[in-house]
Amino acid sequence: MHRLFTLIIMILLVSCNRPPENNPGKDDGTGIMAEGWITSPQKGVLFTKHAGELEFIATANTDPTIVIDTTQRFQEIDGFGNCLTGGSAILLNKMLLAERTVLLRELFSNEGNGIGISYLRITIGASDLSDRVFTYCDLPAGETDPQMERFSIEPEKSDLIPVLKEILAINPSLKIMGSPWTAPLWMKTNNASVGGSLKHEWFDAYAKYFVKYIQAMKEEGITIDAITVQNEPLHGGNNPSMVMTAEDQALFIRQNLGPAFAAAGITTKIIIYDHNADRTDYPLTVMNDAGARQYIDGSAFHLYGGSIDALTAVHDAFPSKNLYFTEQWVGGPGNLAEDLKWHVENLIIGATRNWCRNVIEWNLASDPSYDPHTEGGCDRCLGTVTLSGNSVTRNPAYYILAHAAKHVRPGSVRVATNTPGNLPNVAFITPEGKKVLIVVNTTPDKRNFNVKFRGNALPLSLDGGAAGTWTW
Repeated sequence: MHRLFTLIIMILLVSCNRPPENNPGKDDGTGIMAEGWITSPQKGVLFTKHAGELEFIATANTDPTIVIDTTQRFQEIDGFGNCLTGGSAILLNKMLLAERTVLLRELFSNEGNGIGISYLRITIGASDLSDRVFTYCDLPAGETDPQMERFSIEPEKSDLIPVLKEILAINPSLKIMGSPWTAPLWMKTNNASVGGSLKHEWFDAYAKYFVKYIQAMKEEGITIDAITVQNEPLHGGNNPSMVMTAEDQALFIRQNLGPAFAAAGITTKIIIYDHNADRTDYPLTVMNDAGARQYIDGSAFHLYGGSIDALTAVHDAFPSKNLYFTEQWVGGPGNLAEDLKWHVENLIIGATRNWCRNVIEWNLASDPSYDPHTEGGCDRCLGTVTLSGNSVTRNPAYYILAHAAKHVRPGSVRVATNTPGNLPNVAFITPEGKKVLIVVNTTPDKRNFNVKFRGNALPLSLDGGAAGTWTW
């Protein structure tokens, strides 16, 4: 009897100490309260919280139903965010400190009105959205530096690094990915910023370049979580740009970059490809090289070509390797109705349903003329915000990101849902146990639907072209 009594007491103690499921409701699933945020271009509603709470009920109807199944779990999420281009940093740095601090808190905190950007991609050297072309080892014609003795990140110390430090003070857990648009020109077959390829004789020097970069940024207090080997390696027409074949990328990683990271004790992730979904043969070729594969964390994609569904085939071929979505532009002047619908369906929902751990929109900021950019660089890239001095305009990518970044925090895990017609959706469970559902109505007409969780329904509706995020 004494043992039975002791066992009962222990069971009660364990039950009392078990962390409760977030907002569990009644045993039958009713009484769970939800909150919602809506962007409806038809109504001029911009990421606005639904007035009052919403309640799961037992009553069923005949509307399409999205079923949430938290027992089926998929990839963990690293975050949602932007590319902090050199031009974006220049514009932010021109703002007065007080105004810049307010904006950065709005962008990078998820408290109050903050949208909670949690991932940034930065450029290793210049991109086409810098004010000029530069690398970290620019030399006079005819000179070389195989040991990287003249390597320096000095060009970043006026704008990018100070802004990054301010952002990290707001969100210290922010993940940062670095991507090069070109190697130093003296390493290239054409000695030019546009096109050309990396000479094999400089593979070892270029591996040292990456090591020096990660170490130099670390000395500034900035941890580079991941690098991609080459931005858009199949596109040599941008300024700057560099072509790199899949075979060369595999060889560079196997012989040079992977061993260099290992020798230096660098744990920064090596991510391959970083280009469009229409050429999945590229990352598959690289990862089929076993010598390279041992150093590779995963593959990165853009969606200027191909279908987002193609990414699942890459996951299925190498399920232990991660997928990332690292860039998509919004073309100026922007069209919220079309941009919201396309980006939420294909990126926020599509990329994550096809195994991506992050989603990154292109440039964080541009000015009203889509500057700065290099000569020949993108002249219609609309920032998530437009900055004119201290004046801020929030553009389509702001609302696209807000629907995911504010509530799908790093460490969240994608869970299973079905997709009733014309209601693309994705769901997550956060580290705290909160459920998050993102839905977009791709039709022009209002749609009524249900969300089914623990056997009960939450009746909802979305205007045509609207997006919604619900949490409970």
